[in-house]
Amino acid sequence: MIRVTDQIGIDESEIDESFVRSSGPGGQNVNKLSTAVQLRFDVRRSPALPNDVAVRLMRLAGKRMTKDGVLVLIAQNHRTQERNRAEALERLIALIQEAAVRPVPRRATKPTKASKLRRIEGKKHRSGIKNLRQAKPSWD
Repeated sequence: MIRVTDQIGIDESEIDESFVRSSGPGGQNVNKLSTAVQLRFDVRRSPALPNDVAVRLMRLAGKRMTKDGVLVLIAQNHRTQERNRAEALERLIALIQEAAVRPVPRRATKPTKASKLRRIEGKKHRSGIKNLRQAKPSWD
């Protein structure tokens, strides 16, 4: 069981990892070893995620989400499989933690009297500047 938050824990069997050849660092090993990790997590079918968290996670994932509701993370920054696995898992946990935070609803407010006055004064000032640019008729 992987602890994400106090209420959310993901079973390791829900995470599918596959290893592919990496284009990152590794010298000659890049051509021989499969060090990149492709982590797949089925967001839609996960019993560990509450519905609202799953919806926010799908929105956060963007292009990393497939049409079937599977989140795909690829980690290939490190030379070893273990470090790439750890990085992919950390990124998954960070995404779920971000999705678990309920957004604060926006409350509509009215502008204060002082801010209204400042706005009007600014408009009068700009109007005065523009008036000075206009050609005035000469009384000569």
